[in-house]
Amino acid sequence: MRQMQPSNRAVIWRAAIFLAFVVAVVLIAILVPLPSVDTIRESASDAGVWGAVVFVLGYGLATLTPIPKAVVSIAAGFTWGLTLGVALVYVGALIGAALAFAIARALGRDAIERFTGARVAKVDEAIRQKGLVALIGVRLVPVFPFTVINYTAGLTDVRRRDYAVGTMVGILPGTIAYVAVGAYGTTLGLPLYVAVGALLLLTVVGVVYTVRARRRQVRQNLAEVSS
Repeated sequence: MRQMQPSNRAVIWRAAIFLAFVVAVVLIAILVPLPSVDTIRESASDAGVWGAVVFVLGYGLATLTPIPKAVVSIAAGFTWGLTLGVALVYVGALIGAALAFAIARALGRDAIERFTGARVAKVDEAIRQKGLVALIGVRLVPVFPFTVINYTAGLTDVRRRDYAVGTMVGILPGTIAYVAVGAYGTTLGLPLYVAVGALLLLTVVGVVYTVRARRRQVRQNLAEVSS
């Protein structure tokens, strides 16, 4: 049975709701102060197991806003140590990534497709072909905004499977490194040096990959124009 396409008015309303949502989460990030590392640790200690559950859910919701997630990841390492801290941050980040992607795909994707048409068709095709590799590449770079990547991916035609796998693989090294900084930051030694070095290495590798991918794309575009 043929699926009915939403009307232009419905698409516009969805896009407006999405824009309003984005504005709201930005305002929340600006107006709501981020709890300190000590506050997170004290609250988690008082709450016990439920503190870990609340942290995961809170982290997932926090990723919907552009707050500095690295600070929260470091706080998790300081509070729960490396192993449990990585598990909590990783699960929370995956929850938030899935929510942001679903919101953008449900509210904004139709508008991109309806009102840009052929202008983004080639971009969408390139993303579908290289979505997994591209996502892993940008996820590996700690300086790329996690929240922006989540929403942007939802607005594109990237496959859900590629988004899920790319996110699961790409965020793991950075998650381990940031949590390790919190877990070992009070003690100068090899673990801390390895964590900081890993963050620097991820940044360099990710930037090099992104620059090369951009150059390849430019060469492909020039070849298409010349042909």
